[in-house]
Amino acid sequence: MGRIIAVANQKGGVGKTTTTINLAACLAELNQKVLVIDMDPQGNCTSGFGVEKEMLINTVYEVLIGECSLDECIIRNVIDNLSIIPSNVNLAGAEIELIGIKRKEYIIREKIRKIRDQYDFILIDCPPSLSMLTVNAMTTADTVLVPIQCEYYALEGLSQLLHTIGLVKKRLNPNLDVEGVVFTMYDARTNLSLQVVENVKKNLKQAVYKTIIPRNVRLAEAPSHGLPINLYDSKSAGAESYRLLAEEVLHRGE
Repeated sequence: MGRIIAVANQKGGVGKTTTTINLAACLAELNQKVLVIDMDPQGNCTSGFGVEKEMLINTVYEVLIGECSLDECIIRNVIDNLSIIPSNVNLAGAEIELIGIKRKEYIIREKIRKIRDQYDFILIDCPPSLSMLTVNAMTTADTVLVPIQCEYYALEGLSQLLHTIGLVKKRLNPNLDVEGVVFTMYDARTNLSLQVVENVKKNLKQAVYKTIIPRNVRLAEAPSHGLPINLYDSKSAGAESYRLLAEEVLHRGE
């Protein structure tokens, strides 16, 4: 039974998509069968794996509105051991399309249930908002992984997100838990990064991953080449960090 992890934070620019792409790729490198679901209308996760999002006929949007099956939508083995359910700008219209549809919070969950056993991990890249798309991701997921940027406003959106996770758990998915918090864009040269990490650890009742993702030029460059960091620059600090995070996620709860 595959573990389903939603990568979410309604604050933009915290490294959600970067974390989804590179954690998924590093899990695949560890011989795990991985499926990535891009639930963000920006489709950055899709293009980050080198998929031409504008050329796609079937995406997660067509799955949501019932125009194609999951099987028709999955792009298999974009890299070894890793498949993706892609997204593009069409997904922005899903909220309106789903008005009045019964059990619209569970559409993705119902579809994924049938193929869950085929994968070790299913990672869902959520949009930077607490929308119906994010709710769909959270009703599908077992846990939510929260990337937090090491900056002054890091904690601002976090309490709101944890409140949303709590609501989804109470009303829609009683099995939902917080997987943990992972710090991104850490700059060892600044006191601020260190202070944010200490502050979050002190104030947060949640699990915090030991692995901290550094600010890294190679990490920023990789998406423009359509490659995850472990394939773009295998020896970079970013690749090493995401490998460590993958090991931590893999052995979580042992």
